[in-house]
Amino acid sequence: MEMRGKSSWLGKGLLAMVLIVLLLSACSSDSGGSSSGGSSDGKVQLTMTAWGNPAEIKVYQKAIDAYQEDNPDVSIKLIPGPGDTYKQKLLTQLQGSQSPDLFYVGAEYMSQLIETGRVAELSEFLNSDESFVKPEEFAEGLWGAAKKEEEIYGTPVDSNPMLLYYNKTVLEEAGLDPNEPQKLYEAGEWNWEKFAEINKQVTESGKYGFVAENTSSHLFSWVWTNGGKMYDEEGNIILQENEKAQEAIAYLNENVSNGNFKYAGSLPEGQGPDAMFMSNQTAFAAAGRWYTPMFSENKNLEFDYIPWPTNTGEKMEPAVIATAYLSTTTDSDNLEEAKKFLSFYTSEKGQRARLEGNGNAVPSIASVDDIIENAEVPEHSSYLIDARDIGKVEANQSVIPGLDQEVIDIFDLMFLGEQTPEDTITKVSEKAKSMIEDYKNQ
Repeated sequence: MEMRGKSSWLGKGLLAMVLIVLLLSACSSDSGGSSSGGSSDGKVQLTMTAWGNPAEIKVYQKAIDAYQEDNPDVSIKLIPGPGDTYKQKLLTQLQGSQSPDLFYVGAEYMSQLIETGRVAELSEFLNSDESFVKPEEFAEGLWGAAKKEEEIYGTPVDSNPMLLYYNKTVLEEAGLDPNEPQKLYEAGEWNWEKFAEINKQVTESGKYGFVAENTSSHLFSWVWTNGGKMYDEEGNIILQENEKAQEAIAYLNENVSNGNFKYAGSLPEGQGPDAMFMSNQTAFAAAGRWYTPMFSENKNLEFDYIPWPTNTGEKMEPAVIATAYLSTTTDSDNLEEAKKFLSFYTSEKGQRARLEGNGNAVPSIASVDDIIENAEVPEHSSYLIDARDIGKVEANQSVIPGLDQEVIDIFDLMFLGEQTPEDTITKVSEKAKSMIEDYKNQ
C-alpha cells in the first residue's frame, strides 16, 4: 500500500511538472521574445528600423501601411532610431545577431555592414517573380557600395540630390531680396563669391548664414562644384595633387573662420540646421528632400530650393546624391517575407506611397518622377530632378570600411579652428592611403 501510494504521488507530480513546462513554453512562445516570427493571431511579424525626424517616420509608415493592407497576414513594426547613434547600434545588433529584420543603411557605411556577414544578398530574389522591383529599374549611379559586381546587399530606397534650402524671411530681414538666390541663379551668377557675400550680410544682421555640416555629402559637393576631385577613377586618394579640391577646403575653412558660415559641430546641443532654419535663425541649410515634409508643416516658414553654388563659371555642377539602402539580415526568422517587403518598399508602388505629396526624397526609379514634377511645395521642386540628373553618389571613400568616419574626425579639428587646411589635407591623404592599401591587400 505504501509503495503504491508513493508511486501514485510521483506520477501525479510528474504529470504536474509536464503541464507546467508546457504552460511556460506556450507563454514564452506568445510573448514574442525575438524581433520577428509568428504571433498569436497567426500573422508574420517583421521589424524595421530607420533614422529620421518625426515627419520622415510618417513617410516611411505610409509604405508599410500600403503593404499591410495588401498583405493582411503580415505585421511590420517600424522602430525609429536616433541618427547620432544609429550606425553604431545597428552594427552592434548585427554582430550579435539581434538586429531588426529590415534596416535602413547609410551609403557611407554599407561596406562596413556587409563585412559582418549578416546582411542578406538579394540579387537572386530581386530577379525572381516574387520581387516587386527588378535591379535594372534603379538608376545605375545609385548603387554605390550596395552592389559588388553582381551581388546586391541593399536596394536604393530613393535618392536625395543635395541642394540648398533658403529661408526667405531671414534674407528679407537682412535687407536682401527674399528671392535673391533664385535671381542670381537665373542670371548665371549663383557662385561661391556671391554666396559668401550674402552670408556675410545675413551674419551682420545678427542671424546665421549657411550652417556647414561635417559630412561627406557636404565635403564632396563643395569639391565637385569647384571641378575638383579627391579620388581618381581607381579609388586612390589624389587630394594632395588636386588644386581644385584643396581650393574648396580652403574656401570652407575661410568662411567658417570669418563667421560667414556656422559650423554645425560648434552649435549648442540640441540645435541643428533644421531647427534653426525652422525658427528663422539661419538663411541656408544643405540637404536633400528630407527636410521638406517637416518644413512644409511649419506655417511660419517661407522657403525654396536652389542648386549648390558653383565656382567654375558653369551654372550648375554635380553635387552629391545622398542615398540610403534597405537591407535585411540573414538572421531574420522570416527572411523571404522580409525580402518581399523590401522589394515592395523600393518598388514604384512603394515609392509612390511614400513620396507623393510632401515626400522626403526623390524617386530612385524614373517611372515615379512625376511625383516631383507635380509637387507644389516648394516652388522650384524641379531642381531636385535637375540635381539628380547631374549629381553623383560618392563611391570611393564610402566603400572603404571606416574611412568616411576617419575623414570626418580629421576635418572636425579644422572646422573647430584647431588645425590648418594644409595639415588637414596631409592627414586625410595619409590616413586614406593607408586604409585603402590595407583594404586592397585583404
